Amino acid sequence: MLTLTSITILLVAFVIYKTVIIVPERENVIVERLGKYYKTLAPGLYFLIPFIDNAAYKQETREQVIDIPAQSVITSDNIQVEVDGLLYIKVMDPKKASYGIGDYVAASINLAQTTMRSEIGKLTLGATFSERDEVNAKIISEIDKASDPWGVKVLRYEIKDITPTRHVIETLEKQMEAEREKRAEITRATAEKEKLINVSEGQKQHAINVSEGEKQKRINEAVGRAESIKLVADATAKSLQMVGEAISQPGGKEALKMKLIDQYIDQLADVIEGSSVSIFPAGLATVKGIFDEIRDNNSNLE
Repeated sequence: MLTLTSITILLVAFVIYKTVIIVPERENVIVERLGKYYKTLAPGLYFLIPFIDNAAYKQETREQVIDIPAQSVITSDNIQVEVDGLLYIKVMDPKKASYGIGDYVAASINLAQTTMRSEIGKLTLGATFSERDEVNAKIISEIDKASDPWGVKVLRYEIKDITPTRHVIETLEKQMEAEREKRAEITRATAEKEKLINVSEGQKQHAINVSEGEKQKRINEAVGRAESIKLVADATAKSLQMVGEAISQPGGKEALKMKLIDQYIDQLADVIEGSSVSIFPAGLATVKGIFDEIRDNNSNLE
């Protein structure tokens, strides 16, 4: 009795286990009827026909993160690097994911590695760092096209690390040191060049300033001489005007004649005294004394 009861209980439990199925929110279940695809169960409670229906596959409907193992890749400039990444995928069609491929996760990993080797092999080492976003986009495009028959959508791909070998790192460090020294030399040369240019510009400006000063000095001197000449001319004209007015007065002509005779005698005496050649008798120089005596007498008479 106990054995029969136990068998009955186990049989009922097995039937219930095969009949009742609860699908969680994060999954879809593929049901086969008599070995053929029947339907896809969304989250909820379902009853199956024992020994007829079978929950064949369970597919994760959440976004999945797949760690792509590191692998050696040769860049276009023949440098070996280790590259790894992260692949984000999501099952969009549980039926295709169940029947379209045996293991879409393993297939996605292998396809990501193959595509990554191909894309990075087209780039130089420097480009792999600067063009990482472009490489990610190309890998996503290639994997997404291949995974469409699997019912899987590739959401994004991210390269985690690009690690050159130790020898390459040492070579790059030496190259960077040489580049820094080169930039330092260029900076020093540029500074020296700017210094010489500034000194030359200063000397040029100084010469210009001196030239401008000399030019202005000559202009000022010329203006001064012109003003002086003008003043002398104005004074001469004024004196001549005054002489003319004086001559027009009564006795003016006689006074002018006396003045001219006086100046002539003064100049003649100076010429005779300073000359080594005698043209006229030296006694003529006493004529001035005669005229001086006459002028003094006239003054006394007045």
